Amino acid sequence: MDDRYRNTNQVSDDYTYQDSNYERYAPNDSYYRGGHESTHEEDAQSDVTEGHDEDDEVYEGEYQGIPHPDDIKEKQKKRGPAMDDDYRDRADLMAERMEDEEQLAHQYENIIEECGHGRFQWTLFFVLGLALMADGVEIFVVGFVLPSAEKEMCLTSSNKGMLGLIVYLGMMVGAVMLGGLADKLGRKKCLIISLSINAAFAFLSSFVQEYGFFLFCRLISGLGIGGALPIVFAYFSEFLSREKRGEHLSWLCMFWMIGGIFASAMAWSIIPHYGWGFSMGTKYHFHSWRVFVLVCALPCIASLVALKFMPESPRFLLEIGKHDEAWMILKQVHDTNMRAKGEPERVFTVSYIKTPKQVDEFIEIQSSTGTWYQRWLVRITTTFKQVWDNVLYCLTAQYRMNTLMLAVVWFTMALSYYGLIVWFPDMIRYFQEEAYESRVKIFNEEEVSHFTFNFTLENQIHRNGQYRNDKFIDMKFKEVRFEHSLFEDCYFEDVTSSETFFENCTIISTLFYDTDLYEHKFINCRLINCTFIHQKEGCHLDFEEENDFLIYLVSFLGSLSVLPGNIISALLMDKIGRIKMIGGSMLISAVCCFFLFFGNSESAMIGWQCLFCGASIAGWNALDVITVELYPTDKRATAFGILNGLCKFGAILGNSIFASFVGITKVVPILLASSALIGGGLVALRLPETREQVLM
Repeated sequence: MDDRYRNTNQVSDDYTYQDSNYERYAPNDSYYRGGHESTHEEDAQSDVTEGHDEDDEVYEGEYQGIPHPDDIKEKQKKRGPAMDDDYRDRADLMAERMEDEEQLAHQYENIIEECGHGRFQWTLFFVLGLALMADGVEIFVVGFVLPSAEKEMCLTSSNKGMLGLIVYLGMMVGAVMLGGLADKLGRKKCLIISLSINAAFAFLSSFVQEYGFFLFCRLISGLGIGGALPIVFAYFSEFLSREKRGEHLSWLCMFWMIGGIFASAMAWSIIPHYGWGFSMGTKYHFHSWRVFVLVCALPCIASLVALKFMPESPRFLLEIGKHDEAWMILKQVHDTNMRAKGEPERVFTVSYIKTPKQVDEFIEIQSSTGTWYQRWLVRITTTFKQVWDNVLYCLTAQYRMNTLMLAVVWFTMALSYYGLIVWFPDMIRYFQEEAYESRVKIFNEEEVSHFTFNFTLENQIHRNGQYRNDKFIDMKFKEVRFEHSLFEDCYFEDVTSSETFFENCTIISTLFYDTDLYEHKFINCRLINCTFIHQKEGCHLDFEEENDFLIYLVSFLGSLSVLPGNIISALLMDKIGRIKMIGGSMLISAVCCFFLFFGNSESAMIGWQCLFCGASIAGWNALDVITVELYPTDKRATAFGILNGLCKFGAILGNSIFASFVGITKVVPILLASSALIGGGLVALRLPETREQVLM
């Protein structure tokens, strides 16, 4: 055994770090054995194969040269007696931990380079990509189902607005809460929790009938998927080397685009088919838009299942002192990649990895000193205190300026981007409504008696008409107004109406049977001796909108238009740097906003939307990358969660502000978006470049 470890030390003494700036950490401490000298190849192979059989199965007991705890203690004794941590100042412990983390960062970088980039990373890429795809789908779901849900659930304008914003509210809370927990409980565990919450409540929301319960389900669903984004980027970045990180995190961002395309295609394919569903009496309806909500949960479920087969981040495990688990995972990464490259004989030459000093104070109550709920209460309280400490740490002197500048960039990007992607479809609907209103038919002073109406009336205005002894049976009214008209001895049966009103009319001795002509549809009318029997309950899907497909097409094209920007950002991210990518993208997007002044038609608005989305996506990708790289491992998901939560707050403001100006003026939304982008872009140029930085 002693001879074997002397060989280990000899190899490590020959090892030198690749980064010349950190020569002072040249190994004389046996932390990392990564040498490739031929004189030691035979010894290395004998060391690393101990504890394994021919099928690469690990035996119980000692494996692959991990030093025995007694040997480590013996080395520590030779260095001299160490002061007990209980009697050391916390500042000294933190200083020691920071030094350990710096050493670990450069050692870990070299280990990841030895593991290579191959099958393991690509497998994880697709698993986490499905989770990111679910995040993209969540953004679009409510917007697509709203036209159908508003009629089925009798939604008012304020209800619709709340339903549109509630998802962002949930995502804002989820990003901060679950992102913080990922730095304490682990990336994989918290991502599983996040996706499970999203899948469960998204599934449940497709079946609930009441607006309040549906709103609650979408809120919790958003909370779940909101935590996925910060965890996904922190998780994947910790399996990537410095040379691969910017490019492959940018490729990962493409799944957000794929999520938008998937949601648009499914909405286009499913929602217009109103018959794809069933009803149970008059109280329970399961229409096509609910089928669409179910289908949109599939990426989340697929990612959740696949994630069960992926390991925890070894970088996270090292941060919490779980050396052996981290080593086993890194060996798994190495062996998986080497087998895929046709080099199964390549051995993993790492024997020991530096673990930072553990200084967290975790309070635990033993089973004999407290009830189960007391123990859980202490655990939860302690965990959330640690999360809160991490949040405050992001505002300490070391990170305060970077956090504030990133907050400005995230907020301005979100305010303009999310505001405009809602404003574009609203403007297109406004143009459609203008064109529809221009085709209205007006009938003046018509007199009809003893006639049976049994067909659809649409987009009409009837003024000063007289209707005597007429029957309106099995009819649909859409966008119909009766003004200053007389109805006498008429009969209405099985009538469904949408945006239909009677204004200043006189209605005498008329029977309404099984209709949805409620009191609010009679404006300043005189009803004399009229009877309403068996009025329709609830709301009804009145008509299939002819122009709905255009809204789906707009969202589809908007999502597809970011493909060139994704490709360009991935290829250039490590060449021109993150800062130039963010600043350039935001300034180009601001210029695109000014061209919106010339968007006076549906086709022009679609074109400018595609250009804006394509220009802005590169900035989003670079922002994700630099946020991951600017913070240490034990704060990374927390910081990303805070900034992403601020992003969702900007999205809420953007949606509310921009939507309020539709049909009033284009000047305010355009100037607000362009000003925010210019300001954020200039601030971004002051951020530190992280292209050559190892992951701390």
